[in-house]
Amino acid sequence: MALGPTTKVLLVAAAAAVLGAVAGLWLNGPGPLLRSEIGQRALQSVVNAGAPPAPAGLAIAGRGEAMPPLSLPTLDGATVALPAAYAGRPLLINFWASWCGPCIEEMPELDRFAAAQAGNGTQVVGIALDDADAVRAFLQRIPVRYPVLLDQAGPRDSSVQLGNPKGVLPYTVLISADGRLLRQKIGPFQAGEIDGWAQN
Repeated sequence: MALGPTTKVLLVAAAAAVLGAVAGLWLNGPGPLLRSEIGQRALQSVVNAGAPPAPAGLAIAGRGEAMPPLSLPTLDGATVALPAAYAGRPLLINFWASWCGPCIEEMPELDRFAAAQAGNGTQVVGIALDDADAVRAFLQRIPVRYPVLLDQAGPRDSSVQLGNPKGVLPYTVLISADGRLLRQKIGPFQAGEIDGWAQN
């Protein structure tokens, strides 16, 4: 069924209104609505709508789906397989870079949350989409107590595989103990926000 000119104009206007509302929320600071699950899902939809198509053959997890297996290097050259390395535990995977101001601001909160987890609690893993030397230098100044892995930013990076097609940073996902993608968050965590977010 072909859409008439009036219907097309109305659809474009509605899409522009949604984009404008989300952009307004973002520019005026991440208020409660944008930090809510509904706000995050709306923001994710807007980001996905403006993203380039995924590379052919790249496995990308959606909410409720199993995350694709990832094998990424540590700063000392070892390789860690996700989610297998932490099988049976929920994973909070945070994508960041040493040059990303909001990423740096949320790292103490991620570190606090990671330190509060018991041996079988949520495992925090940082994945730096950055140069290894820059990450090493950064972590000497601002150390964290959770594992940090490395990846190269690009159209096939691990954040894209976990639902971040535009490479927005910071970007965080919550993976269930059985390896399914449960939640996605664009933007930094505010103080105390992680605890409730990781419970849902």
